[in-house]
Amino acid sequence: MDKLLLTVEEAESVTAICRSKIYVYMASGVLRSVKIGRSRRIARVDLEDFVERLRAEQTSAVLSAA
Repeated sequence: MDKLLLTVEEAESVTAICRSKIYVYMASGVLRSVKIGRSRRIARVDLEDFVERLRAEQTSAVLSAA
């Protein structure tokens, strides 16, 4: 069974987005996360939604530039 919650390091590995950028996205609210004690975790579904939004934004930008 896949993990439901990922550490920032695991999210970095899965997405190839650097750790510091993931923290920036979380701090700005673009990428949802939960705080457990002193740690942050990212729900797999929220990470997948985040990637889909990035893809949609990029597609939208390409279409508007054409």
